[in-house]
Amino acid sequence: MTLDELRQKISNRSARLGVIGLGYVGLPVAALFADAGFNVVGVEIQEARVEKINHGESPIEGEEPNLAELLEAVSGSKRLRATTQYSNLRDRDVILIDVETPVDETHTPRYTALRSALSSLAKVLKEGALVIVESTIAPGTMQKVVLPLLEQGTGRQVNQGFYLGNCPERVMPGKLIRNLRMVSRVVGGGTPETAEVMAQLYRCVMQADLDLTDWITAELVKTVENAYRDVQIAFANEVALICEVVGGDAWKVRELVNKTPYRNMHLPGAGVGGHCIPKDPWLLAYGVQGEQVSLRLIPAARSINDGMPGHMLELVCRAVSRAGGEMRGARILVLGYAYLENSDDTRNSPSQVLVQGLQELGAQSVIHDPFVGGFQGDVFALAKDCDAVVAMVRHHVYLQLDLVALKTAVRRPILVDGRRVFNAEEARLAGWDYSCVGVA
Repeated sequence: MTLDELRQKISNRSARLGVIGLGYVGLPVAALFADAGFNVVGVEIQEARVEKINHGESPIEGEEPNLAELLEAVSGSKRLRATTQYSNLRDRDVILIDVETPVDETHTPRYTALRSALSSLAKVLKEGALVIVESTIAPGTMQKVVLPLLEQGTGRQVNQGFYLGNCPERVMPGKLIRNLRMVSRVVGGGTPETAEVMAQLYRCVMQADLDLTDWITAELVKTVENAYRDVQIAFANEVALICEVVGGDAWKVRELVNKTPYRNMHLPGAGVGGHCIPKDPWLLAYGVQGEQVSLRLIPAARSINDGMPGHMLELVCRAVSRAGGEMRGARILVLGYAYLENSDDTRNSPSQVLVQGLQELGAQSVIHDPFVGGFQGDVFALAKDCDAVVAMVRHHVYLQLDLVALKTAVRRPILVDGRRVFNAEEARLAGWDYSCVGVA
């Protein structure tokens, strides 16, 4: 199959698509292309997830507008089906890869899922098919990892036996469908012609800009944009630490700073979580490993943001001590276990770090999260006899919490706020010893 033939198939929606990895990215991607009229097969290693998807049920909890309805429709029409078998990709004209790309404790990419997907795909890849990596990868990965695995596994050469591109996703939980439709994408093709065909495909589901470029630029753009966010959040967090000491309010400072043109100070908080920001800066840094490039800002930002859950623990300890209590044996209610508001995504959640720290101090953690399975109890019942309440996630249900009623349940009215969930004046009027990250 030539690129011209693939272009025609995309135009008349006869191109058959495959999506490897049906998680927070792959599932909505598969559903959108199926909704646009394509026949889509999704490969997923978790059998329970495959079963739910084939029954038209979304395995993703939390508030995810339009996803459940979309999935029900495309599954019911049989335009999308999920499987655990790569053999079902033999007839696919385009395959999109959406697997996790984490880093290990040494900040080195662990491409276990990516390598496995590529090796399995190579065994069944159709002659002339287009492979698109949507996962975020370190600069140079397309050339050094993806291309060799596909060429060796298929026995064919790129741009002859298959085509290869990189189009990094730009989504976040809670806005998956909207982001996929409305946020611009960088389309990195192995050749300009490949990039053109990729853009034609994405235009079938997108209403935003598609910027055509090469592999390395696409890899850089995605890792740079998340490293940028990490650095900006770290700055906000460091300002918050300063404000706590000198007697300021980082939230008010941020508001006034941002009144100046061209200023965009980010929000401070209890830590940075999720699959992307904690590891994408390290992916960017990995791209120059072994070269004479001394990186200082990216590691410093990561250190600051990784330290915020520990700072939340310090705030809890101080508050409990002020009340004459001790951490050993204390009962602490943690509000929120996901990394993001109104989501069930717990990947790299700052709450996990806080809970571990509480356990090491001999305190008992009681966790509530309305979106995470196992933690969806009654918040007032969980608060009974607690020595402190720690707000780690700004779930909308917490914004409506009756602090007067909550105070009657706890043993000590200590409230430590890591996301400015509560109004300080209202909390104190309700009788709480209230403290907030970034506020003296």
